[in-house]
Amino acid sequence: MPGDSETLLRRYEFVTPPSRLPGLVASATGYQSTGNPIGLHRGLPSPYLTFILALDDAPIIGAETPDEAVRPTAPRAEVLLGGLHARPAYVVQPRDQVGMQLAVHPLAARRLFGPPTRELTDLLGDGTAVLGSGAARLRERMAEAPTWAERFDLLWDYLRRRVEATERAEAPPPALVEGWRWLARFGGTGSMDGLARHLGYSGRRVSQLFGTELGVSPKQIGRLFRFDLARRQIAGDIDRTGRSDLGRVAAERGYYDQSHLVRDFRQYTGTSPSGWIAEEFRNIQAGAHRSPEDSPA
Repeated sequence: MPGDSETLLRRYEFVTPPSRLPGLVASATGYQSTGNPIGLHRGLPSPYLTFILALDDAPIIGAETPDEAVRPTAPRAEVLLGGLHARPAYVVQPRDQVGMQLAVHPLAARRLFGPPTRELTDLLGDGTAVLGSGAARLRERMAEAPTWAERFDLLWDYLRRRVEATERAEAPPPALVEGWRWLARFGGTGSMDGLARHLGYSGRRVSQLFGTELGVSPKQIGRLFRFDLARRQIAGDIDRTGRSDLGRVAAERGYYDQSHLVRDFRQYTGTSPSGWIAEEFRNIQAGAHRSPEDSPA
């Protein structure tokens, strides 16, 4: 256990203002921490595309396994992209770090970046090219800005110009947008038969819609919604009371029982709920797990 002096040296700051591109960017969180224990951070699956922008001199180092992440050959990037995935990614946590993390709606990929989410579904990758030719300069200007307010101004202005430049991009099929909203409305607990009936399509046609644009099935998206909401509910409980009733969370989020929730946690985080809580306790207390929006435009 760290001593009192080491604990006092740690500082955690998370800033999450409302999105200025609702329906496209679910959330943008600025973070700054000092005195971290050097180790690995688990990047967890979610129903959103994740971008991490380093705003300091250290590159982001991440890989698909813990062993790969700590090797000298581990991929390094100033902008890291995490696509839709069903297992944790591992990012090296330096002692001090400053950056920004975006949660982007998968159905907004064409409007913001050009290619559909289907082409961005690798577990981890360099996101600089995806953000456009001005991404490197954007990151530099954000790093130089003295306040979070100015950094967010630069970000939203850049992304808004990206949307304007791709205004003629092909929109996702309306049925797919409605299917996403239906899954979000039920927090991933709606059945696939219910989704097909709602859209008036066969189950096979619904799967084709999701696969063509997103590269994953509607069932996978539903499971990600359910897990993401359960994880955030647990974090909210811990923030308010210091504990969470996993049985209650499982029941409220549509799991068969607590064991079912634990199995999902092990798949998506690589550890148990209690193990994840122990790892993330300080980040939770500092406000790192606020919920993004869940409805595309």
